[in-house]
Amino acid sequence: MSQRPMRLGLYVNLYADKADRPRLADAVEQVILAEQAGFDWVVLGERHLHRPGYHEAVTSLAYLAAHTERIGLATAGLIAPVYQPVWLAETLAHIDVLSGGRLTAGFVLGYRPEEFTLYGTQPRERVSRFEECLELVTRLWTEDEVSHQGRWTSVDGAFLSPRPAQQPRPRIWNGGRVSAALERTARMCDGWTTSFNELDSELPGKIAEYRSYPRGAASLGAEVIVCREGYAAATSKQARVALEGPLRGLYDAYGDWKRTSADAARYAQQWDDIEARSVIGSVDQCVQRLGEYGEMGADGVVLRIQPPGMPQSDALSAIESFGTEVLPRLVG
Repeated sequence: MSQRPMRLGLYVNLYADKADRPRLADAVEQVILAEQAGFDWVVLGERHLHRPGYHEAVTSLAYLAAHTERIGLATAGLIAPVYQPVWLAETLAHIDVLSGGRLTAGFVLGYRPEEFTLYGTQPRERVSRFEECLELVTRLWTEDEVSHQGRWTSVDGAFLSPRPAQQPRPRIWNGGRVSAALERTARMCDGWTTSFNELDSELPGKIAEYRSYPRGAASLGAEVIVCREGYAAATSKQARVALEGPLRGLYDAYGDWKRTSADAARYAQQWDDIEARSVIGSVDQCVQRLGEYGEMGADGVVLRIQPPGMPQSDALSAIESFGTEVLPRLVG
């Protein structure tokens, strides 16, 4: 390849699987290595009511900002319908200021009923809450003063000080796989993040559909970020040995969490199915897979390298392989 076709992100799991395990220290070590290796983003997700524990995403992002200098700081994604929009806009703006303008704010609708109940909302309210939240966040980031009388939130003369460092504002991503989500993303956001289990055969059609919808007046673009399991090693066998056991454990947990979701069956699949929609294998295989996503129209790929149960040394080895062996071949 003559030039790098896309940007690369590292999705960092924040499972706190033992009270005495310094998971955030592990995350810092991974992110510092990813920054040195040339990754473009560190990406954090959100989870609640997880028995072994899961570090809160927004404060963790601020913590990682203090330990890095260049790498972008992204979420994929925060469950927008459960948040008070003014608090969310102000908190994320402050992270953008503290980091020197490195924030990308990624959101999702959410799917676990118990997470909505925890925050005093209901799943049936999630679309209207999501849209109102994103409208207010965008306006508070870009307008001197905001008045809004909404279904869920009303403000009169609200403003942020300071506003985000980035001008006109940080980029906004949104996840989702159905047509309504793709249209909403085009109208209200700047990028679409796929699910980790989106089939490769589905991607070209969904990318085309997403980019066919009219963009909102405040849109900063229509980028596509493909989220994938990732592991680069000397051979595909070594990659499978390192990843398969921990990843199956994660997919079993997802199958339980998504028991009410239409895509629950996607987490009960064989290794060949998982491998076919991932960036896993030898360096040559990973270079080829990333190139294929570029050809599909992706602007970036976010790699989830360390499922719960994978030793830190294995995760660091894969990050280093992507940085020292895969990325240079993508650059040219």
